[in-house]
Amino acid sequence: MTLNELKEKLKAELLAAKAIADAAVEEDRDFTAEERQKLRGHIEEAGKLKAKIKELEGDESLRQTVLALGEGLDFGDGKTGGRAPASVGRGQTTGEQFVNAPAFKAWLQQVAPAGQIPESARGLHSPPIEFKSLIGRKAPLTGASDTSAGAFVATDVTGIYEPLGRRPLTLRDLISIRQTSSDLVEFVRQTAQVTQAAPVGEAVATGDGSGAKPEGSMAFEKVQVPVRTIAVWLPATKRALSDVAQLRGIIDQELRDDLEEVLEDEILNGGGTGEHFTGILNTPGVLIQAYTTDLLTTTRKALTAVRTLGRARPTAWVLHPADWETIDLLKDAQGQYYFGGPLHEGTRTLWGVPVVESEAVPEGTALVGDFRRAVLWDRERATIQVSDSHADFFIRNLVAILAELRAAFGVLRPAAFVKVDLTAT
Repeated sequence: MTLNELKEKLKAELLAAKAIADAAVEEDRDFTAEERQKLRGHIEEAGKLKAKIKELEGDESLRQTVLALGEGLDFGDGKTGGRAPASVGRGQTTGEQFVNAPAFKAWLQQVAPAGQIPESARGLHSPPIEFKSLIGRKAPLTGASDTSAGAFVATDVTGIYEPLGRRPLTLRDLISIRQTSSDLVEFVRQTAQVTQAAPVGEAVATGDGSGAKPEGSMAFEKVQVPVRTIAVWLPATKRALSDVAQLRGIIDQELRDDLEEVLEDEILNGGGTGEHFTGILNTPGVLIQAYTTDLLTTTRKALTAVRTLGRARPTAWVLHPADWETIDLLKDAQGQYYFGGPLHEGTRTLWGVPVVESEAVPEGTALVGDFRRAVLWDRERATIQVSDSHADFFIRNLVAILAELRAAFGVLRPAAFVKVDLTAT
């Protein structure tokens, strides 16, 4: 089997494994026993193919080295003319080294994003390109040249991609998640309840009103929350997508992370105007706890408000990492940490309620409450689409990579949340 055939077979195995994994993610479930068995088979076969490919690539490297070492020598057979036949193999020419240089490719991408330099372009200057070997010259076997012992060392392509890093996303795990197939979600919220229940005696006589039962009263409101679209897109060349398969995967992941970060911001801080959600912190009816005495006193009073005014059991605190650091470092009069210090292990809690750090909440503000009373309705989970139907992208060999999701968000019981001021005035 040739090297190209092995690579195609490896690609087929990986695509089959990816299809199984994607199906489980799409259906939000674990793998079945049959799927696990198939996945292990695909992964095992891919590993064998990868090892075989690496072996054949090493053979090719050895062949190229032998030819390069013999270049310019007359072997006396009268056939080569001092140069190995092109059909057998040869090193890169100067022109090939130039056009394949990363610096040249980067510059060409800048001046010719559509794959062709515009006729109107002026003042073009490529960067200087450094060549490994411009003319034939002897060099010690240092491993630094493709005609030295270094040619026997195959490049270890790890496939590692290290992004800049993203903030941890935590709110989606706290709130309730539901599905909708509509563009408008409606629910009913109770706004008042007057309880008049009281002990009642038997009627004494007809017509005197005795024994009448007290009447209670309740009030409700209908709340509607529209489905909003969160989207972002990036341009890319068709050549980049086809030549660098990993590029699309990177873009997919980065774009999806963009959506999730904005979604978390909207859940907490959305102002309710335009196409924004009405976030928890800006929902009318959310309770307010002002700073009182110190941080611990303030946070404890907020818990009481959730229980007595919101009639709810708090499920979590949401704090900015800087604020949680301040609380975590609090000490008593003897200099002992209230929260166990650096050797403390276990779940992080404040007054017995789990603490979740989020950079989406403003520094100096905390949020505590029953997060099950906040609901995100998924209309369409995050999707990626590629199209050249934008502006003049078709004739320029460009594509737009679009990521978007659609969702609605609402707070069922605003009083189940308390916005806490952690800053002393």
